[in-house]
Amino acid sequence: MLRIEKDSDGRITKLALSGRIQAKHIEFIRSATSDGSGRKILDLSEVTLVDVGVVRFLISCEGEGIELVRCPNYVREWMLRERVEGAHPENS
Repeated sequence: MLRIEKDSDGRITKLALSGRIQAKHIEFIRSATSDGSGRKILDLSEVTLVDVGVVRFLISCEGEGIELVRCPNYVREWMLRERVEGAHPENS
């Protein structure tokens, strides 16, 4: 189960995510960050499990300038592997 706590002051929006994040939650997370504030932060310290769709979403978030903080090591490592594999699709 995913829990999201949102804190926004109009300039910075921070989402604290906890629990299991699945690809079906991506649109909800995306809409929660689209409040017009300049800086966006996803705090992943309480995330327990993600799927490959979420890993790819997190990679795209970083590409869009969304800051990932306190990301679990296994998620960060998986993101790095996905980036490498994405750069070399012939290895699939």
